[in-house]
Amino acid sequence: MSKTVAFHTLGCKLNYSETSTLSRTLEADGFVKKDFEDDADVYVINTCSVTDNADKECRMIVRRIQKRAPQAMVVITGCYAQLKPKEIARIKGVDLVLGAAEKFNLASHLKELTKGTADGGGAKICSCDIEEVAGFHSSYSLNDRTRAFLKVQDGCDYNCSFCTIPLARGHSRSDSIAGVLDNMRELAVTGTKEIVLTGINLGDFGKGTGGGKTHESSFYELIQEMDKVEGIERIRISSIEPNLLSNEIVAFVAQSKRIMPHFHIPLQSGSNNILGLMRRRYKAELYEERVAKIKELMPHCCIGADVIVGFPGESEADFNATYDFLHRIDVSYLHVFTYSERANTLAADIKPIVPVHVRNERNKILRNLSYQKMQYFSEQHRGQVRKVLFEIAGKNGMMEGFSDNYIKVQTPYRSQWEKQVVEWEL
Repeated sequence: MSKTVAFHTLGCKLNYSETSTLSRTLEADGFVKKDFEDDADVYVINTCSVTDNADKECRMIVRRIQKRAPQAMVVITGCYAQLKPKEIARIKGVDLVLGAAEKFNLASHLKELTKGTADGGGAKICSCDIEEVAGFHSSYSLNDRTRAFLKVQDGCDYNCSFCTIPLARGHSRSDSIAGVLDNMRELAVTGTKEIVLTGINLGDFGKGTGGGKTHESSFYELIQEMDKVEGIERIRISSIEPNLLSNEIVAFVAQSKRIMPHFHIPLQSGSNNILGLMRRRYKAELYEERVAKIKELMPHCCIGADVIVGFPGESEADFNATYDFLHRIDVSYLHVFTYSERANTLAADIKPIVPVHVRNERNKILRNLSYQKMQYFSEQHRGQVRKVLFEIAGKNGMMEGFSDNYIKVQTPYRSQWEKQVVEWEL
């Protein structure tokens, strides 16, 4: 009888693309996929470790599995597994911990694993030093056939003082352009309408193992080639660093028929003092220039920004500088993160520490600003006709979708619109 397996993903779009690929690999190997809330023989949790909450959520999920299915095997992989394998191995109920180098060998590990026999009754750890992690594993999500997350890059060579991702993911490395185009064509055959390009440092596309350059050398060249592929209607760029978002990339997107007028550009702080402490590779002035160039060429373009509040050393004046900066520039929405202390980062030693209640208050202030900005952006386009990709039916007989420039639309369900791009008056 075939073993059953259920997956749960924590964290970013990149994790979702990898989980989907792992799932398809196991199904091809004879496993039967189950919903995570159902009983299964094996539960695989693909983890994030950007914040302490992600670590806590992983532990909570394992406890839930223990109560529901104590005989099931539990496998932990992803960033948390690479960063703290011994800590995870001590969690009651965990059988296998797979680091970054072993994640895609999941099937072979499961064939050798029996509940409670690994390492004398504890969890088996298969991990290595992150410096040894090399090579690129192509991945894409394939769930509702409407939108797919396509991984084109992994790892990061930046050393931002708050970030553990280089420790969890390793050096920057990429797929080849030919590999990306092959995946696009595979997705087109499934009927996928929109591809979301994902990576840890997407604009760094073109780097290979060890930081060397492949012959396909840049993100700009990648999107030029992707724009030619028939069968995919929409391409969306998930997140790109401001210092890697060149004017030529912006200009190309402005005239592209397939690449959506939507950029997500991490800011993290509007204070140059804090950007310096964060070891970011730009100043607020460059960010403002990028936003202005986008709006010059695409006034209708949606621009999102990541912001961290409560970073060590962030004074009230620094926070006010961030607020004023974001209020002034023409961004459309914010993803606001409350700073969380992470071991083995430079930021952990920066003083003074911002009290948690102050961090939370600053988060609330910026989330309110984000709501106001998205309302304003949406109102600017009221009455315009834009192309909306509708998804499967939602709750209460409604369906929703996103316009090319990322404005959410809700309407009563119509079967003929499901997974279709429709001309829509906003």
